[in-house]
This record gives sequence, structure tokens and C-alpha cells, in this order.
Amino acid sequence: MTRPVQLAVAGAHMNGMPLNHQLVDRGGKLVRSCRTNPEYVLYALADTIPSKPGLVRRPGYHGSGIEVEVWTLPVEAFGEFVAELPEPMAIGNVTLEDGSVVKGFTCEIYAIEGSENITRFGGWRPYLRSKVV
Repeated sequence: MTRPVQLAVAGAHMNGMPLNHQLVDRGGKLVRSCRTNPEYVLYALADTIPSKPGLVRRPGYHGSGIEVEVWTLPVEAFGEFVAELPEPMAIGNVTLEDGSVVKGFTCEIYAIEGSENITRFGGWRPYLRSKVV
């Protein structure tokens, strides 16, 4: 039996967010909430609908990590999910605060040009809360 794939999500696919159904409808299960290791920065990507963050690893950067949720997906569903990802989203390896490495959302580096660095918020949810007036 094939083990499910663990996937770290940092934005629109998180529980309660607009694209979460893409995980749930494929049998995704929330495993835990945690943070990345300190080398990650987060951007509010320009011109994405719905709004999405871009997670980028910056070796040598030492922040507080970014809030993520780790989900599991059956292998077949993971492949289907990845095949449908739009540009500039990508799947790569993401190192978590405990040192474990899982598959996770990243973005192509060109996408951060013209995008706001929102690392100071520590995650997508706190950033979105800051936008509510």
C-alpha cells in the first residue's frame, strides 16, 4: 500500500480558504498546523485570483518561519492536483520547523517581482486580517 503524500500549504488551500475544497474533494486530511524553518519568506503575489501567497526559501535568511498546514493526499490524488496547478505556483520540498521535509507549495521566483513581501506577518491568515478595515 502506498503511503499518502504530505503537502504543506501556506495560503488559499488552507482550511477555510477559497481553494481548500481542492484538497478535501480529493480525500485530503489535515494533519497539523506548524511553521516552516526560518529560511522562508512570504509574498502576496500580484495578479492572482483568488489572492495567493508565494513561499520562497532564502538560504541564510533567519526569520521566524511561516505558518503552514500539513495535509495528506492519496498519491493518485496528489498527481492529479499537481497537474492542475496554475502558474506561478509550484510544488517543491519545504523544510518545517522540526527539520522534517514535506512536499509543499512554492512559487516560481519571477512571480515575486512586483509582489509585496509579507514575511513580517508570519503567515497568510495574519496578513489577510491586517487587510480588513
